Amino acid sequence: MSAERLVRDLRQELADGGLSGSFLVRDLETGDELGIDPDIEFPSASLVKVPLALATLERIRRGELDGATALEVQPGLITTPGPTGLTRFRHPARIAVDDLLYLSTSVSDGTAADVLFDLTPPAQVASVLGELGLRGLSVRHTMRDLVDTPAERLDAAEVHLAHAIAIDAGTSGRGHRLPQLDVTRANTGTARAFVDLLQALWTPSSIDATVAERVRELMADNVLRQRLAPDFSSDASAWSSKTGTLLNLRHEIGVVEHADGQSFAVAALTESRVPASHQPGAEALMGQVARRLRDRLRQL
Repeated sequence: MSAERLVRDLRQELADGGLSGSFLVRDLETGDELGIDPDIEFPSASLVKVPLALATLERIRRGELDGATALEVQPGLITTPGPTGLTRFRHPARIAVDDLLYLSTSVSDGTAADVLFDLTPPAQVASVLGELGLRGLSVRHTMRDLVDTPAERLDAAEVHLAHAIAIDAGTSGRGHRLPQLDVTRANTGTARAFVDLLQALWTPSSIDATVAERVRELMADNVLRQRLAPDFSSDASAWSSKTGTLLNLRHEIGVVEHADGQSFAVAALTESRVPASHQPGAEALMGQVARRLRDRLRQL
């Protein structure tokens, strides 16, 4: 089967599963890549925590921050399903910056991320990315803005209505009535931009080697492994990743490292047309599509 035929079939499978999306898989040694609409811009949701970790660690390397500094963190007090870590805490906690990096990146803790954003605001994160030559990723707001959607204002039995709003309130130019889903106002990125970031973290680049190594460790420790991990983790491969979820958006970026030395960067950014918060079939479909793109490259 030709690559063109494969991409066409996978795009149809996504549509049949209620998804549209942007995928890119790149061989980190040869640069060969295969994708589905990899240059469409998406709100990045929690994927922004990887650039945040990178910028924080770069500032620690420069001596502008101290990873051992302990900070008083107020509890998130969030009770709706989804948030993790400090976001669900009921009492204040004192936590070091290094440990906030773990919570933010590996546990996807929004409150921990916002404490880091207080140290390195979105505009400064974007500036660090620019200094490192990383393009195509917009960092405009903190994580607090992501927990102010219709989903948090409706009863649990009505959450499907928030997803219906997310599906129906967009424009053809990827604007949206909800600012978190509007690519002109949200944190955003493309599959290609995220794969470029992964390549810079996994291969020699402008990123300091010790900083890149720590980001890789944080992504290897990712505890949210229900999406692409089942298709990329095995005894003969390691999967390091970060997920992003917001209303009808489901994303994951990561790198699969095979025991034979091959490594592939993967970005899967999707939006669902199904107004439901729990869609295990969609998550499985994302992994299957990404794996088949990887398999095609691996055969070359």
